[in-house]
Amino acid sequence: MNFTRSLLAIVLFTSPVLAADQAPSLENYPLKSCVVSDEPLGSMGDAVKYTHREPGKPDRLVLFCCEGCIEDFKGDPAKFLAKLDAAAKAKSGGAGKSGGKAKQESKK
Repeated sequence: MNFTRSLLAIVLFTSPVLAADQAPSLENYPLKSCVVSDEPLGSMGDAVKYTHREPGKPDRLVLFCCEGCIEDFKGDPAKFLAKLDAAAKAKSGGAGKSGGKAKQESKK
C-alpha cells in the first residue's frame, strides 16, 4: 500500500515538470503582446510563462505581461487560445490554405 502511494506521488509530482519542459520554445511563440491585455510582453518586467493543461490535449505555452492576466485567461481559455492560434496561423503564412487549393487544381 505504501509503495502504491509512493509511486502515485512520484507520477503526480514529476509529470507536470516533464510536460512543462516539452512546451514550445519562446522563439516559436507567435505573439509579441499579452494574449489578454495586448500589452507588449516584457513591458511590466519579464513575461510571465504559463503552461495551460487540458486533459487529452498537449500542453500549451502562454505568455502574459503580468501575473494578473492569468486569472482572466483562466476565465475563458478557449477565447484566448483561439487568439493565439490565429496569430500562429498568420505567422506561418496560413500554410494550410495553399495545400487545399493545390489539391483542387490537380483534380481539374
